[in-house]
This record gives sequence, structure tokens and C-alpha cells, in this order.
Amino acid sequence: MIKLVVGDFAPNFNLINSDKEAVSLDDFKGNDLLILFFPLAFTSVCTAELCSLRDDKSYFQNLGVKTIAISVDSPFVLNKFKEENQLNFPLLSDFNKEASRAYGCMYEQFVLGLRGVSKRSAFLIDKLGKIKYAEVLENAGELPNFSKIKSLIEGKK
Repeated sequence: MIKLVVGDFAPNFNLINSDKEAVSLDDFKGNDLLILFFPLAFTSVCTAELCSLRDDKSYFQNLGVKTIAISVDSPFVLNKFKEENQLNFPLLSDFNKEASRAYGCMYEQFVLGLRGVSKRSAFLIDKLGKIKYAEVLENAGELPNFSKIKSLIEGKK
């Protein structure tokens, strides 16, 4: 499996968001971008993670960092998840699992025999499209190191 590291260019993606609109990495050129991959909508850890990002959105926004979250859920499921949790950032569907594979963050085998689920991961991408932070977690019950991500963001401003 691919392993992206700091300094690599982030792989482009073309995904559908929860509003059924096409979104690509190129749409964020010229902006710093925090990409979170998460396993599945409506699960407890994923809900807690994305609600904390929702509550912290102004922090990232004030430092000029856009935020998105990606899972293998369908755009329809993501729309309901976004609505029910009042999430204030784009949710993108990697239903075909292309972005998860390109970023090296997919469980081939997950719980309950599910296959092809995104690993909880965080990637901080700079304005030029280079990876400044990459964290792919093997344990879906853990969260990315948001303190380290924030320190990196603050250190470069």
C-alpha cells in the first residue's frame, strides 16, 4: 500500500460531496487544507471527531486553513450525517475508494467483515499541494494528533 510522507505532493482526487457536487483537490489550490479521512458516518468515534472539527472550524478558518472530511459512505448518507450533526465543512464521498487508496489509508479488512473502509487519517496540505503532515491510524478508535496539527499550522503563520 502507498505511504505518503511529508514533502510529497498530495494526490489529486475527484469526489462527490454531500450536496452531490463534484469536488477535487485542485479546487483548494492556493489554500492550506486539512483533509480528514474517517471510517464511517454515524459511528461514535467518527461523530465525535467531526463534531470537534465543527466546533473548531473558526480556529482553522482564522488561520486560513480549509477543512474537508472524506469517507467511503455514499453522498446521500453523508448529507444526512452532515445535517444531523450540523457539520459546517464539506463531506466528500470516496464511495469508489480511489482517494483512500491514493492516500494509503484504507482498511482492506475492517470490523464485521467490511472491506474497503477509510482509515482514520489526517493530512495537512500546503498552498502548493505538498503534504506538511501525514498521519494514518491503524486503530479506528484513536483520533489524529490535533495538537500537533495545530502547532504546525501556528508555526508556519
